[in-house]
Amino acid sequence: MINLHWIILLPIIFGTVVKLLPLKTAKKLMVLFQAVLLVLVFVIFIEVRKNGTILENIGGWPDTISITLRADLLASAMALLTCLLFLAMLTFVQNKHYADHLFFFLFLSLESLIIGIFLSNDLFNIFVLIEAATLIITILIMYKKTNLSIYDGMMYFLINVVAMSFFLMGLGMLYKKIGVLDFYALETALSQVKDPDSMILPYAFMITAVSLKAALMPLFSWLPKAHGTPSAPSEVSAILSGLYVKTGVYLFIRLQLAFSPLINTSELFMVLGFITAIVGFVLAFAQTDIKLLLAYSTVSQIGLIMVGINMGSPQAYWGGLYHIMNHAVFKSTLFLTAGMIITEYKTRNLDEIKGVFNLMPAVGMATVISILGIVGAPLFNGSISKYLISEGSSGSWIEYGLIFINLGTIIVFIKYGQLLFGESGKKETANSDILEKAVVLGLSMLCFFGGIFGSELISILFEVNFPVEILSHGVKLLLFVGSLFLGLVIYYGLFKKKNYLAVLNAIELGFNEICLSITLFFAFMVIYLKITL
Repeated sequence: MINLHWIILLPIIFGTVVKLLPLKTAKKLMVLFQAVLLVLVFVIFIEVRKNGTILENIGGWPDTISITLRADLLASAMALLTCLLFLAMLTFVQNKHYADHLFFFLFLSLESLIIGIFLSNDLFNIFVLIEAATLIITILIMYKKTNLSIYDGMMYFLINVVAMSFFLMGLGMLYKKIGVLDFYALETALSQVKDPDSMILPYAFMITAVSLKAALMPLFSWLPKAHGTPSAPSEVSAILSGLYVKTGVYLFIRLQLAFSPLINTSELFMVLGFITAIVGFVLAFAQTDIKLLLAYSTVSQIGLIMVGINMGSPQAYWGGLYHIMNHAVFKSTLFLTAGMIITEYKTRNLDEIKGVFNLMPAVGMATVISILGIVGAPLFNGSISKYLISEGSSGSWIEYGLIFINLGTIIVFIKYGQLLFGESGKKETANSDILEKAVVLGLSMLCFFGGIFGSELISILFEVNFPVEILSHGVKLLLFVGSLFLGLVIYYGLFKKKNYLAVLNAIELGFNEICLSITLFFAFMVIYLKITL
């Protein structure tokens, strides 16, 4: 049996060792290493499926004292997703001029920390891992050392330090009252607490920080700065938007489960998720910068995920978890292809990019498939996760709200998809790097296979079975076609000639305003809990 702590330590150890090797050799070895790591994590995933949750106590101390690692189905599936995406990114970056020893060390260290967040069973350990990841991500955002990237990197760092200070405050209060921070022990201890009011402040402090990490309304304004900053390497943006933001959602799930004996805020966060989804696609549509459009779209999709996991329906919950996987794949692909497009066209302005299909056929194909995934087109991965979330909401107002959210997503990507068509103004087909094309096409095909074999993948990943009913799926197909037609009418009828939402681009929260929004969110949570408990 492979020890869990080696899965966390190996990337950072390897990233240190390869600094001693010539860069060309190091690059090739890193791809090989990542493939081996993916196999090792897959073996752990199979072991969890066969024998149940794996617990590992570092040092042999009792459960509530030692550093405890836990691999259940969700944690091992997320670790598997992490290794798969990092394998794709390390392959993608092979021929990049800025990819030196330091970049790879930082990138592999980030992988170690992300896997550690998923496998850790202790809230304080997670706090330490997130703080370390924040520092590394800040350096990666600023890696090309332009003025704007340095500003965006520092904004990201300072905002997350403030948020995690709230988290640490909640941890301290929780430990003082309960005496444990282990998730399993915490759930048991909280079930014995007779006064729920005593947990309001610890919960409010921690959930405020977690909501910011997950980019929920109104705490998402840091995300576009971090994920869409102009000079951040595209593979860094892909990992941040496709994967790292999910650590906030993952921690939200764990925290909600631990506090479930005393506090239930699922209905509140379902509503907040719904609002986040709407605000996200509205702000995405207002953008002309293709990376910012994709970044705000991530905010919208996180809102959709939060709706699913908080709805209280098994179908919606597992649909939300599957959408975490799906979004990681198609959004990573979209950010990588966007980076390739920006490199070729020397601009990020959507209005200035035309004819990608003719100039960059492989990139155009990967972009189309990823768009079909994110809008929930039949046969693609997003259709399965959105279908399950929609089925879980059947008969409620959320069902109609989800139709509206998907309509908004369709309109956003009708706008984005314009870069595929028209005349590029260049006579020759772009000579893109073969590895880059292989990666984006490979990831985009996962969007297709994730739709064709969606039910089977959900069964493999989560050991739950939700067969898709043909009649119900047929209704969803008609609904998608109708939404697509309506989206085309709305875009070309109202917004094609003039973007009436462009005025929203002038709205930008500074550091002080974001700190104020964090404080107000915390105050709102305290008042809400006081009223409802």
